[in-house]
Amino acid sequence: MTNAKPDKPTQPSATVIPFPQRLDIVPATRLAPSTTAASRSEHERLTRALESLNAALAEQRAALKAWRSAMAELKVSTGALEDSLQRYRGNLRSLGNSVSALRQKAQALETWADDASDTSEAAVE
Repeated sequence: MTNAKPDKPTQPSATVIPFPQRLDIVPATRLAPSTTAASRSEHERLTRALESLNAALAEQRAALKAWRSAMAELKVSTGALEDSLQRYRGNLRSLGNSVSALRQKAQALETWADDASDTSEAAVE
């Protein structure tokens, strides 16, 4: 018999908001020829930064998914550990009861032996 608690549905603590895709950003190779080299390099730099940010967010999502999976496994493991501890506690309780019963029997035998010894000594004298 286990004291398993019903699983409560877990609510996400945060909502992941996807980074919006900007349609007005054109790759640097498709910029108009009149665009200066400085603005072209700024555009490339911004594009690389946004790509890096998107990659970092994707890595964070993967890490968060792995963390949630690990937490779910931990929950299962701790539940199994709780069940094991309950069984262990029950076994110890049973063992304690057996030891108490044996102790009472041993004390009764000791009392009987003492009485028998006293009786035999009295008969000898």
